[in-house]
Amino acid sequence: MPTDLPERLQHYIGGEHVDSADGATFEVLDPVSNETYLHAAAGKQADVDRAVAAARRAFEKGPWPQLLPRERSRVLHRVADIVESRDARLAELESFDSGLPITQALGQARRAAENFRFFADLVVAQTDDAYKVPGRQINYVNRKPIGVAGLITPWNTPFMLESWKLGPALATGNTVVLKPAEFTPLSASLWAGIFEEAGLPVGVFNLVHGIGEEAGDALVKHPDVPLVSFTGESRTGQLIFANAAPHLKGLSMELGGKSPAVVFADADLGAAIDATIFGVFSLNGERCTAGSRILVQREIYDEFVERYAAQASRVVVGPPHEPATEVGALVHPEHYEKVMGYIELGRTEARLVAGGGRPEGFPTGNYVAPTVFADVPPDARIFQEEIFGPVVAITPFDTDEEALALANGVRYGLAAYVWTNDLRRAHTFAQALDVGMVWLNSNNVRDLRTPFGGVKASGLGHEGGYRSIDFYTHQQAVHVTLGEAHHPTFGKGH
Repeated sequence: MPTDLPERLQHYIGGEHVDSADGATFEVLDPVSNETYLHAAAGKQADVDRAVAAARRAFEKGPWPQLLPRERSRVLHRVADIVESRDARLAELESFDSGLPITQALGQARRAAENFRFFADLVVAQTDDAYKVPGRQINYVNRKPIGVAGLITPWNTPFMLESWKLGPALATGNTVVLKPAEFTPLSASLWAGIFEEAGLPVGVFNLVHGIGEEAGDALVKHPDVPLVSFTGESRTGQLIFANAAPHLKGLSMELGGKSPAVVFADADLGAAIDATIFGVFSLNGERCTAGSRILVQREIYDEFVERYAAQASRVVVGPPHEPATEVGALVHPEHYEKVMGYIELGRTEARLVAGGGRPEGFPTGNYVAPTVFADVPPDARIFQEEIFGPVVAITPFDTDEEALALANGVRYGLAAYVWTNDLRRAHTFAQALDVGMVWLNSNNVRDLRTPFGGVKASGLGHEGGYRSIDFYTHQQAVHVTLGEAHHPTFGKGH
């Protein structure tokens, strides 16, 4: 257990750490022991109202929205410096709270700092269009922050995903209310001190802990929150869409995934196996872009399954804090039961070739052995439904057309991975995929300038690069007449 853990977590509203208005709390569990290690304030409508009021006051009367982009950028760079300097401590807390392997949690902490640096630089470099009619008119675009941004984040890689929303929301001059996932609130509680040290004005950042159905719901429905960015499961996204509709809020929602990895017979088999092992078992399999369906061409199918199952069996499961661990403990006993339920279902739908339950030597905790099912039919639930754990389904195909039908034959459309040495096939196949992002002969390695988002049940809208700037700003068109106004004249008779 990390040293100096708090006994309780409070909200952070208007620059103050406060309890819930009704004094309510909820328990936070350690995923290794499943024992309560702290209590967090359970926010409800009254707490969200107070946080939104503080954020709105800071937006309407505070300096933050009026600062030059360079001045906001300096604050965000200081945030990045602080995060970077504390990456080991952040990783320690994140690993303990979420069950992520410590080495992977460290990478997420460093990525959080990079997110702030990226948007701090981008907002300074931002340019907008001007349209000229020589001698007659000039038209230009004026970007304005929108107001209070409601940010609702998930429990997988929580600190990094919070930074992914906080960075652009703050860079563009908005104020925010963050509602972190109730399973993993620990690292979110560090933002208040980081922002204070970096010099963020009071009220610009506010944090309300709580259950999604209470605090999250109140934030989505609040009339003074004009935009909401949400990352989480698709069913919750549907509820948010419905609850935001009466207020016509701006929405950005990155939802679930059941991403295919398509391996053709001409692929570099060793590279494809390494990448697809990492793609589904890293972050404990609790990642939206996991390549959890592997489609393999028939000519190499048997060899692929044999080598993949053997390598998956060698993936190191262990305590999250140990550097050698590659798969740690799942985040919460509720989620553990869900994943184990899918594994039992999979035994009736396909051929189990690796894993299949609790690994040896771990009688307690939310540990799941990396699990591989082969010969998975496309109508199987383990093929169609998001499991969000260290479980993969492998399915054969014969032709490009069959591979495409299998890849697109689910309700999700977040990411896809294509492995082939045929350049023409790679590009044409990628363009035919119903997904928001495609990696060709690559693991999930992102350029922060590119759009991030999915189609179908995987999301609404895109963030990343200038798309994030677009989401968090109004684009106001200003038209200036340079010469005599040209318009029809009414009301003067003939």
